[in-house]
Amino acid sequence: MWWGGRGQSFNIAPQKEEPEMGSVQESRMPEPRSRQPSSCLASRCLPGEQILAWAPGVRKGLEPELSGTLICTNFRVTFQPCGWQQNEDTPLSSEYDFALVNIGRLEAVSGLSRVQLLRPGSLLKFIPEEIMIHGRDFRLLRVGFEAGGLEPQAFQVTMAIVQARAQSNPAQQYSGITLSKAGQASGSRKPPVPLMETAEDWETERKKQAARGWRVSTVNERFDVATSLPRYFWVPNRILDSEVRRAFGHFHQGRGPRLSWHHPGGSDLLRCGGFYTASDPNKEDIRAVESMLQAGHSDVVLVDTMDELPSLADVQLAHLRLRALCLPDSSVAEDKWLSALEGTRWLDYIRACLRKASDISVLVTSRVRSVILQERGDRDLNGLLSSLVQLLSAPEARTLFGFQSLVQREWVAAGHPFLTRLGGTGASEEAPVFLLFLDCVWQLLQQFPADFEFSEFFLLALHDSVRVPDTLTFLRNTPWERGKQSGQLNSYTQVYTPGYSQPPAGNSFNLQLSVWDWDLRYSNAQILQFQNPGYDPEHCPDSWLPRPQPSFMIPGPPSSVWLFSRGALTPLNQLCPWRDSPSLLAVSSRWLPRPAISSESLADQEWGLPSHWGACPLPPGLLLPGYLGPQIRFWRRCYLRGRPEVQVRRENKTGSGRRDLTLLNQMNGSWKGKELKAGGTGK
Repeated sequence: MWWGGRGQSFNIAPQKEEPEMGSVQESRMPEPRSRQPSSCLASRCLPGEQILAWAPGVRKGLEPELSGTLICTNFRVTFQPCGWQQNEDTPLSSEYDFALVNIGRLEAVSGLSRVQLLRPGSLLKFIPEEIMIHGRDFRLLRVGFEAGGLEPQAFQVTMAIVQARAQSNPAQQYSGITLSKAGQASGSRKPPVPLMETAEDWETERKKQAARGWRVSTVNERFDVATSLPRYFWVPNRILDSEVRRAFGHFHQGRGPRLSWHHPGGSDLLRCGGFYTASDPNKEDIRAVESMLQAGHSDVVLVDTMDELPSLADVQLAHLRLRALCLPDSSVAEDKWLSALEGTRWLDYIRACLRKASDISVLVTSRVRSVILQERGDRDLNGLLSSLVQLLSAPEARTLFGFQSLVQREWVAAGHPFLTRLGGTGASEEAPVFLLFLDCVWQLLQQFPADFEFSEFFLLALHDSVRVPDTLTFLRNTPWERGKQSGQLNSYTQVYTPGYSQPPAGNSFNLQLSVWDWDLRYSNAQILQFQNPGYDPEHCPDSWLPRPQPSFMIPGPPSSVWLFSRGALTPLNQLCPWRDSPSLLAVSSRWLPRPAISSESLADQEWGLPSHWGACPLPPGLLLPGYLGPQIRFWRRCYLRGRPEVQVRRENKTGSGRRDLTLLNQMNGSWKGKELKAGGTGK
């Protein structure tokens, strides 16, 4: 990413004014030869950013090696090559810059065998000849220090990084970029993507989806129904807010059923938390819950989201194993690396997510019905599956604007606990579910390159943004926390009236910058790289199916209720657990009859009987990805950024840690253009 603050320069404090480095004082290092930074530091800083230490060095690991300066500030560690022009933007989440909270491991090296792992609070035992900074986003920064009297500066900058890491707080927003950007703006400013913080945002999106049977509810405007839910969401027209409030009280964490996406053919995709079986609803509440789940449809499918998908602990363990495998000092033998990659289970979990999302897309697309995603917490796998289903089924979600809006609505506004899942709270619930989702999207981009307007570079930028604490997008767990931090919580109640949704004067809605303000960190030239040059304009939403499409969908059987689990539909007698049966999620659902997984795909089962499909097996606009064997590929450009000798192709490669590119290319083989046995086609 690229820093804002154009035209500003680093606020370089003299060495004598730097914060005391306890370890430096105790070691009584000799004074450095140079007291002022060299001309290589012709760059810019952000408001409030201050350099703590610096040292001349050489960037290693890439060819050719770059001479420059390693700088530690109160926010980041950056390497500035000599000759850096003042009118250039400084890369943040590139090979040069690391936010302090992104540093996963810091190592000091002296000689060929002396290596010290420096944890926050550690004391450096020798003058380093080289340091290695391992990013939590798989990047690596190797800097060798110059000799000839500059050794004390190498010692000081290393200890400055150690102490700055100890003082950094993953949950604390660095507002320097925001302040810099706000100083350039004049007057009101419209966010590049609707933040879904106002009733008007929700009403605009509802109209765009043509969800005529739904309305914007304001029942949670004060966050008194659930702090993890957005202020506004969609509920059926005929359901009163008083009924919504009572019905939501019978779901885990108050996260009752609400609309995620309306298919143009008539189906509705809903999401909700698990049933709270300890409650004792009356008949009116049960009737309201059932009415919200049915959403006016006679055919209802309840999807057990957690079935066949990894748990949070599984995702975290797989990601840790993947990161360890991709480190330069991985001890895995050359000929065992691919099997070790499979052993991480990361690719298996991607397969499972894509397969389930494909099945749900078939359920939504094949018949007019209500499809309900039910997860106990409704904040992790529900968001992943809902987003993937929309990417597979809705071409507008594959545009750059549409995808950003999708992430904002289904992840940020829906209350995905980013801070906890990314390890910012130190809790045991860390699990990078969102990064798993981004890998799934990358897989789709590889299989259907002409269907996506955004590029791999955009996915990498979004992947790296979760480790940059410049906006509140990924620094908070709930919309309530973001609103409280940004000062958007007000004492008034906004009553939505179509066409009259402006908040009272003095309100600060939409003034908070978000991750979608890419010009905070990227130049215009780099933002242009977010566009996929292989995108086919014929796949844009204007060429999709007309709305409505009455002949496209098949009416479901009257009053049919199903549980979708293990790739098959099982009939249910009722939707709610409070009538003669236990909860489907509170207890094991093994009591339900489960047919064996059919060798036929769900698409074949759903579309096998209708004769009007003719020779066209899939409706236009629907993507069904392959997920068998090597159809799931390894995201080398993301995960091997710390291994440039592997990730970058060049002649005369050297280095003992080199992997066999031939084997990796076999995994990343030319599957495009071949028929996929899972029901889709690569393009």
